[in-house]
Amino acid sequence: MAKILDLNAEPRTAAGYRAVNRLRKAGNVPAALYGRKTAPAQLQVHAKTFSKLLENSASDNILVSLKIAGGAADQLALVQEVQHDYLKGGILHIDFHAVAHDEEIHAHVPVVTTGEAAGIKFGGLVEVIHHDLEVRCLPKDLPESISIDVTALQLNESIHVGEIKLPEGVRTRLAADVVVVHCSEPKVEAEPEPKAAAAAAPAAGAAKPAAGAAAAKSAAAPAKK
Repeated sequence: MAKILDLNAEPRTAAGYRAVNRLRKAGNVPAALYGRKTAPAQLQVHAKTFSKLLENSASDNILVSLKIAGGAADQLALVQEVQHDYLKGGILHIDFHAVAHDEEIHAHVPVVTTGEAAGIKFGGLVEVIHHDLEVRCLPKDLPESISIDVTALQLNESIHVGEIKLPEGVRTRLAADVVVVHCSEPKVEAEPEPKAAAAAAPAAGAAKPAAGAAAAKSAAAPAKK
């Protein structure tokens, strides 16, 4: 299951381009907190601390317990979006989605296959059709990934949503007959079509016009007066 990580945050009052630049130069990242039952809040977190949190996380779905300075209690939140500066490096902005311990959340959890499919021995290729599944669960039940054992998968067979054993407390809205993994037949390239036959050569031994034929024809013609 996904771990809930502690993260310190401070309220942010200054706004505007210059204020945000000063904040970043001081080693912080601007952030926003929002949720259905939570008042929106502008925050700032320490840049290096958050970057390290991202690097050490084994899942794309990161749950944090925000310890907001001056706040009465910690706020559980899901890291919703992280904007990166791909030119200069670093993080530009973070969005946190406030959630409650007793309220279901929905998230896209990556699919991980284990084992070697039996169909591979016959040249089959295992294709993952859905690389992640949308699930609903309580925050404490959020899995880091969904593991699917493909060992028994034969050639031309599939594993459907209804055949996947989801962790306790986790469910998905996808229909049971949706294909998640498939073992397909090896692709056989079509043989190239034979090239068109070359144009027929002149028949062997065919008589060629005699070199003097034209002269003979001219000699046979009556002389002009």
